[in-house]
Amino acid sequence: MAVYIYKAMTKNGLIVKNKVESVTKQNLINMLKENDLLPISINKVPYLHKKPHTKKKKNINEAEYLKSLNTTEIEETNKPSTKERIKMYLAQTQKITQRDLVVFTQNFYLLKKANFNNIHALRTLLDSTENYIFRQIIEDILVGVESGENMYTTMEYYEDVFPYIYVNMIKVGELSGSLTNSLEQAVKYLDDTNAVNKKLRNILIPNIIQFALLIVMLVVGTLVAIPAIQNVYDELGTKDTLPAITLWFQDVMNVAIKFWYIPVLILAGIAVAGILYIRTPKGKYNFDYFKYKAPVFGELIFALDFSRLMKAMLLNLRNGMRIQESMEVSKNVVKNHVMRAMIETSINNILIGSSWIEPFEKSGLCKSMITEMLKIGMRTDLTEMMEKLVEYMQIDIDDIMTKIMKALPQIVYSIVGVVLIFFVIVVLVPCIQVYMGNFLFSAYLD
Repeated sequence: MAVYIYKAMTKNGLIVKNKVESVTKQNLINMLKENDLLPISINKVPYLHKKPHTKKKKNINEAEYLKSLNTTEIEETNKPSTKERIKMYLAQTQKITQRDLVVFTQNFYLLKKANFNNIHALRTLLDSTENYIFRQIIEDILVGVESGENMYTTMEYYEDVFPYIYVNMIKVGELSGSLTNSLEQAVKYLDDTNAVNKKLRNILIPNIIQFALLIVMLVVGTLVAIPAIQNVYDELGTKDTLPAITLWFQDVMNVAIKFWYIPVLILAGIAVAGILYIRTPKGKYNFDYFKYKAPVFGELIFALDFSRLMKAMLLNLRNGMRIQESMEVSKNVVKNHVMRAMIETSINNILIGSSWIEPFEKSGLCKSMITEMLKIGMRTDLTEMMEKLVEYMQIDIDDIMTKIMKALPQIVYSIVGVVLIFFVIVVLVPCIQVYMGNFLFSAYLD
């Protein structure tokens, strides 16, 4: 059942406050009246999604539940039926999917475009949301907005539902007064992310399955088929032997099985050392720099981060912010420490009167076209030039994606092909030799 916090007045004029469970808000109002209490306010306690029990709910963390001496203990008279309990339990076990977030963002954008204010839009979305868990989170956001908070402050609390970049897009929109434009960007971000993930899954998953099956066949063939073939050779007394590479791989597998704990410990040690290193400031920076320089995906990751930064800055500049202020507000749309370091250096350059474009230019990560467009914008109209820059970067990102989608299958096929060739040489060749029966002539002559 839902939990409500109520404030009511007794016959003697005493204000009481308490927290109770009730099926609906109306049921609670009826019960209060039956107990001679006049309801003043009734607020539903938002559901806290996947958070530690030690952390208070976002929008009631300052509420104090006063137990008055005259507070009447209220007992629920209308108990829900077993069917209702089962239905409520199943609703509470629902997971929030990416689709739920996309639908919420699209509908919110359409409502804002129709000049709904945030409270009206959230109430409309609350009534139309079917997912029980997500509905409770939207209600928590609504409670925060009604109390004067920005939406992003509540969204940050539900980091397992709202991605970091998504939250900061909303933050830029709220702080710059361009929430509708930010929601449009958020919709595009979610759609693009889903499209890219779908393409990658279509390419990678079938090949990963093939790769895993080949590895299993290679190991099983080496441990089962090869010893069986060797036994046939030994029983017939033939001088023929298995291929040298087959015998070598068999020895490797036998040693790996006998001393399995050594490679496991080595791999575990490497993984732990890597995680601990990445958690250090220097490790985070180097790992994020590696992301930008990584083969295949590095160029795309940088282009996406820089494009998000430019789009966020453009929203702020359109609303009259200065460059420094727009960068301060926009920097959180990027999580990469290398990009954040360049942004901080740019802000410091502005303070001392130097060029804010220089850190991006000297990084060696930005294309010369990008920095030149920004320089021209500083001499003419920066807002207009950044609009053209965003369009250019979107075309560039599309080109990079096209190249990756062409190259990635070839890379994956090459890896699978190497494993397949190795499997043929190590396992299938000895099996073919047995099938052909050439070793029988050698055994007969002996």
